[in-house]
Amino acid sequence: MDAAGSSTKRESRALWLSTISFTICFAVWTIFSIIGIRIKQELGLNDTEFGLLVGTPILSGSLIRLVLGIWTDQYGGRRVYTAVMLSAAVATYLLTWAHTYPGFLLAAFFVGIAGGSFAVGVAYVSRFYPAAKQGTALGIFGAGNVGAAVTKFLAPFVLVAYGWQAVAQIWALAIAVMGIIFWIFSDEDPVVRARRERHQQPKSAWLELAPLMNVQVWRFALYYFFVFGAFVALSLWLPQYLIKVYGVDIKTAGMMAAMFSFPASVFRAYGGHLSDRYGARRVMYWTLLVGAAATFLLSYPPTDYLVKTVNGTVGFHLEMGLVPFVVTVFVLGFFMALGKAAVYKHIPVYYPQNVGAVGGLVGMIGGLGGFVLPIAFGALVDLTGLWTSCFMLLFVLVTTALVWMHVSIRQMERGVVGEALKKLPELPEMLDIHQPQHVGALSGAVLTDWRPEDAAFWAGGGRAIARRNLWISIPALLLSFAVWQVWSVVVAKLPSVGFQFTTDQLFWLAALPGISGAVLRIFYSFMVPIFGGRLWTTLATWSLLLPAVGIGYAVQNPATPYPVFLGLALLCGFGGGNFASSMANISFFFPRAEKGNALALNAGLGNLGVSVVQFVVPIVITVGVFGWFGGDPTAVKSGNTEVPLWLQNAGFVWVPFIVASAFAAWFGMNDIASAKASFTDQAVIFQRKHNWIMCWLYTGTFGSFIGYSAGFPLLTKTQFPAVDALQFAFLGPLVGALSRSATGWMADKWGGGRVTVGVFALMMVGVLGVLYFLGIKDQPGAFWGFFAMFLLLFFATGVGNASTFQMIPNIMRQEMNRLMPTADPATRLRQAEKESAAITGFTSAIAAFGAFFIPKSFGTSIDLTGGVQAALWGFFIFYVTCIVITWAVYTRKGGLLHDIERRARISPATQPAE
Repeated sequence: MDAAGSSTKRESRALWLSTISFTICFAVWTIFSIIGIRIKQELGLNDTEFGLLVGTPILSGSLIRLVLGIWTDQYGGRRVYTAVMLSAAVATYLLTWAHTYPGFLLAAFFVGIAGGSFAVGVAYVSRFYPAAKQGTALGIFGAGNVGAAVTKFLAPFVLVAYGWQAVAQIWALAIAVMGIIFWIFSDEDPVVRARRERHQQPKSAWLELAPLMNVQVWRFALYYFFVFGAFVALSLWLPQYLIKVYGVDIKTAGMMAAMFSFPASVFRAYGGHLSDRYGARRVMYWTLLVGAAATFLLSYPPTDYLVKTVNGTVGFHLEMGLVPFVVTVFVLGFFMALGKAAVYKHIPVYYPQNVGAVGGLVGMIGGLGGFVLPIAFGALVDLTGLWTSCFMLLFVLVTTALVWMHVSIRQMERGVVGEALKKLPELPEMLDIHQPQHVGALSGAVLTDWRPEDAAFWAGGGRAIARRNLWISIPALLLSFAVWQVWSVVVAKLPSVGFQFTTDQLFWLAALPGISGAVLRIFYSFMVPIFGGRLWTTLATWSLLLPAVGIGYAVQNPATPYPVFLGLALLCGFGGGNFASSMANISFFFPRAEKGNALALNAGLGNLGVSVVQFVVPIVITVGVFGWFGGDPTAVKSGNTEVPLWLQNAGFVWVPFIVASAFAAWFGMNDIASAKASFTDQAVIFQRKHNWIMCWLYTGTFGSFIGYSAGFPLLTKTQFPAVDALQFAFLGPLVGALSRSATGWMADKWGGGRVTVGVFALMMVGVLGVLYFLGIKDQPGAFWGFFAMFLLLFFATGVGNASTFQMIPNIMRQEMNRLMPTADPATRLRQAEKESAAITGFTSAIAAFGAFFIPKSFGTSIDLTGGVQAALWGFFIFYVTCIVITWAVYTRKGGLLHDIERRARISPATQPAE
């Protein structure tokens, strides 16, 4: 075998032996999470005493990590690792001799030796791998945390069958056998082997401790206090929590607690891979953001509400059930695993010669969290009587860490631009020791070279990257529209399941997602250049879970008060806001010759979510697709019989698709470095008159599309009560979405301005047709004429949505020639692209108010005049103003786009370099 093959074999053997050893050590280290429950019962301990018992091995295992890390740097991981496992085996076996509380505390202290193995393994494994692979290697090693899940899965069965003493004896035997196997089959690490070949003495312990004088080591260790310390604390605490809060037995509690420990362990390996590929900072941001959201949800105690309404007092109960609890802690554990890997990615990069000492200190601080937090959990329960108080403490902890990290990063980057910005460290804790060799080592992959207008670049890989981002963006946007418009279907069914809301209240529920989505679009339109398209798309997609899950629970109880539904309707605006950021993101990827079609596909197929929700929801609410997990159905009358209705499925059905889409965005999309810009850079669009003109025009197209989509089902029900509108409601948005997707090429070929003029003329015809058929609505066939005119309106809005967005980049390129006459063509193009993206997002924000004003206009018109004709005449006048503005400013001879739209279309392959 050649040298390379032999080296690879040694690397793999060292990694897998260390990982298996650490798994068994961690299983021993957390043994009190199971046997401690039986010991508590035997000794009659309170929650504080129990917290001290389960936390004592965590304390000793944490404190010893620093010493063991130094010894590993001095004497090698092979010797130290073996000694740790054999010592822990003796201590665990002697645990069975304890009979009093002080005796158990003393025994638990020495069992903690097993926890010190982490510092040994980190130093040992990192020396076998180059820096580019250390994140993944240490992530795989760190997955040995799954030992906590092993204990929770297996120990309860052994305990019930043979007693807690048998658990201690079997675990002691396992770690002893592993210690012997490790000594026989492991190799000395390359550093120790080379030092022995040179007959060189190891550095003294004082020199090994020298890096610990750097304050950034201590600051950085505090992140680990949450991602690892809180993980250990919850691994110990959750079995008892589940028994006390949900009344499950110890075996069930162990298996369910493993749903936290398992992902919080095995996915650490994936966290190392993500840190290597995408950068440690992003992984840390995601860990802390999701940690804050999950602990907030878990913090909410069971609460009974009494709401005073005009009809009397309404009471309802709010509490997280067992299944949602297990799902939430699974998510929390998954992201904790990613964060643990991101923290330790830094250590071998910045302290390659002191991995043991620095890793030992960071591990010690994190491990101390596993000691302090269980005691704090117990004390909080004793003081407050709230079992959820443990998650309240974690929420404060993770939120503080997130805010501190973000503020520190912003302070570090303040006033730094261009190449200097790229040379900064990922996290400011490392600024004082950041050297040239560290630049880019932890930053991950970003598209720093993106030239879609270059024909060779586009053909050589640019097109494939752009299309991948587009096809991941489309389903995410489709789901956003589905969640945004889910109320358009749900409101029509609320009365049938027992909700006594007035017609005006139902129109408000249909309209509120529109106004919240429109407001959020104003902010979302600036987010992509600030945070990056990949990060923001993923975060925005995850946010859809809040309204989806909330609706699923709220509609199951007819006593749920109206204000709760108003809040959920506002949360659905998260879906509406996503459109602005999605369109801005995709606009950066494509050349101008293909931009119109790309944006049309993204928006058109995304808009399809409106049709999908109006087609899918009426079907899924009639079937118990989620079984017992989805809740019981409500019996509703259908003619002379009663049929079951699972209205909660209107929210729950989107959850698995949201999760899958969020992961696809995170793992498959890209950020473009040149697309980065602050809010101040983008705010210049507020000085551009064409920004405000396009807001008006896009309100005429997209505002009409989304407004008609939201209001059409309820409008049809009020005007044609004999017709089941939900059977046909999805067809209008379907036509609008498909026409937008299929007609983007028309604007690319003939010009967006000219197509837009034709669109508004067609929409005027459609409104007149609707007015006509409403005037004869009592005659046979009137509904079908009414419906056909609305299909014509939907078709026209789809074509107009594509054509108006195609106009924006052409307008801004023309404007940059006037505003930046002395700049070179490349600079003008970059500025035009940034402003076009911002205007695209902002105009979509303003236009989205149509989702509120159109349904509300229908409701107000009915209240004031008894019909909807007044609202429709208002829409007709508005379309007249749109057609006049488009012609006068853009398409007439002398207009801004007149000459451009009459040129031959330029393709990327033939476009001259600027």
